[in-house]
Amino acid sequence: MESPIDRIRLSQTAKEQLIRLKRVTKIDQWNILCRWALCRSLAEPSSPSIVPIPTDSNVEITWQVFGSNMADVILMALKQRCHNDGLPTDPETLAIQFRLHLHRGIGYLTGELSVKTIEDFIKITIQSK
Repeated sequence: MESPIDRIRLSQTAKEQLIRLKRVTKIDQWNILCRWALCRSLAEPSSPSIVPIPTDSNVEITWQVFGSNMADVILMALKQRCHNDGLPTDPETLAIQFRLHLHRGIGYLTGELSVKTIEDFIKITIQSK
């Protein structure tokens, strides 16, 4: 499936939040943490606020690296979420919603004060189901 997202560039704030998550969880791959963050945001019933997100960090991930063998599933989940939110599924909307959900999810994961270990990280993910 062709993705409307070629490269993912994070904000400096998101980069700093991911550095904290890497330290706490010992997950050292940006793409894995970003997948968790996206899924965390997609699971939230409310839509993300439409705010401008700067691309001011030096962290850039290709869609292939981000999605890995789950790229098609992630794209389908994003399209379904857009559909559920009454949004079109054109490439521009998908790209915007992806960025909004990704950055919101990173904020959610970082904001969980109970996360001190990878086990805590897993617990909050299971609890949000």
